[in-house]
Amino acid sequence: MHTGTETSTGVYLTRLLRSYGVDTVFGIPGVHTIELYRGLAGSGIRHVTPRHEQGAGFMADGYARASGKVGVCFIISGPGMTNITTAMGQAYADSVPMLVISTVNAHGRMGSGEGWLHELPDQRGLIAGVSAFSRTVNRPEELAPALAQAFAVFDGARPRPVHLELPIDVMLAPAPNLTLPERPLRLSRPGPAPDLVAQAAALLSAAQAPVILAGGGAVRATAVQALAEALDAPVVMTTNARGLLPPDHPLGVNLTASMPAPRAMIATADVVLALGTELGPTDYDMYEDGGFAINGTLIRADIDPCQILRGVMPDLGMVGDAGLTAAALLAAIAPRLPGSGAARAAAAQAGRAALPEAMQGDLHLLNMVRDTLPDALIVGDSTQLVYAGNVAFAAATPGSYFNSATGYGTLGYGLPAAIGARLSGDRPVVALSGDGGVQFVLAELASAAEAQVPLILMLHDNKGYGEIKSYMLAQNVPPLGVDLLTPDLAAIATACGWQVARLTALADLPGLLRQGASGTGPMMVIFGEALRAEAVAASRG
Repeated sequence: MHTGTETSTGVYLTRLLRSYGVDTVFGIPGVHTIELYRGLAGSGIRHVTPRHEQGAGFMADGYARASGKVGVCFIISGPGMTNITTAMGQAYADSVPMLVISTVNAHGRMGSGEGWLHELPDQRGLIAGVSAFSRTVNRPEELAPALAQAFAVFDGARPRPVHLELPIDVMLAPAPNLTLPERPLRLSRPGPAPDLVAQAAALLSAAQAPVILAGGGAVRATAVQALAEALDAPVVMTTNARGLLPPDHPLGVNLTASMPAPRAMIATADVVLALGTELGPTDYDMYEDGGFAINGTLIRADIDPCQILRGVMPDLGMVGDAGLTAAALLAAIAPRLPGSGAARAAAAQAGRAALPEAMQGDLHLLNMVRDTLPDALIVGDSTQLVYAGNVAFAAATPGSYFNSATGYGTLGYGLPAAIGARLSGDRPVVALSGDGGVQFVLAELASAAEAQVPLILMLHDNKGYGEIKSYMLAQNVPPLGVDLLTPDLAAIATACGWQVARLTALADLPGLLRQGASGTGPMMVIFGEALRAEAVAASRG
């Protein structure tokens, strides 16, 4: 057993993390991980304790998306890893940098089948499908190279979760001769090949009706707006790319490409530039009707070479960071005078008028949140407001609107992800959740209060899984399992130290949002179907 008189590998790990600029770790201490905690004291790294390892992963996810840094978790072996797997799956699907550091049973015990505490037959095998890689650190000397390779993925490739596991005997082993790098080597994201940039620039310059499709990989691509203006090209933004162009920009299209009007514009484009987007079904064919089509020349730019060749095959593919690609193309083209771009974008956006009234009302609510707190991050669960937002919400700034309702599509994401996002900086954070989704993570109400996180949780209480119930009824399926016994959520939140308000009139929303944003602790704002009906009426006006 380690006595604390010499530097252990576990302590060395925390010092290594600090050298990489890590300032926050999410985790739940356990008997197998306490040596990691020895080094946290006085390290300058803040530790946040969720109430479940899935919450730790969602917090790290929200922290990473909001800050652009890596979300880091300390997790025990066995049940800790099975608990965090769902959160890793969401981060994997959405290309979020997450470092999960866990223990594993000591050499000679791991995978033995003898029944040691927290033993799994193959912990790395469990995690392989939701990580860029999973590695066992078998000797203290392997730790620094393993961590460097993890950050190489985060910095220079498609960012996805990485899992490093330390056998308990390695974590406790002395590391007196291991030195810290003065400045760890960090990789730059790769840019596109110049000859391919020239080819793409020629195609785009000659186009009469170009269109840009921007995905989550382009969310920090600051040159996209200027590139669109130089090309006179409408920009269709997926959920994770919303805000790349501001809400009132004449070339911005915030209506999903799963709707007929944007699809018609894309189908008639002679050149389509897809930047950092999977061209996946939840963004381009959420209703699975097969109606999405690209008939013109397709240029795909992505940091993941395999993704370029998945789904819709391109005429030209460029491997590289979307931001660097957009900047290179901008430098290689001659700006044109404004032409049909704004009119084509407006025609695509006009499809919003065909959305159902309930969705129009939900969008009105989201617009009120954005306009009241224009610098806020809006973090969503899989819930009705978010479904509407993913169809047509125009975010104020890049990266200011994200949720779990695309791709992997988890429930219970909104609250813990919002906690992580709020801990990453000083911007206001508004979480969107339903009573069904929040019941997945009710214990994290205590985590938010304990960490003194001043976030706002807008909670839609419709006593069940309303969206699924509507879908079942539409399919003539008896609505079983969707009407829930919902506890007194206000009482639970109050017991956890939250401020609670009931929103019964739409006019009260801006005041409550400002109150929550200026507070020192978390605030829950509960609303029901009557408030949504009022929002529908307001959206008509």
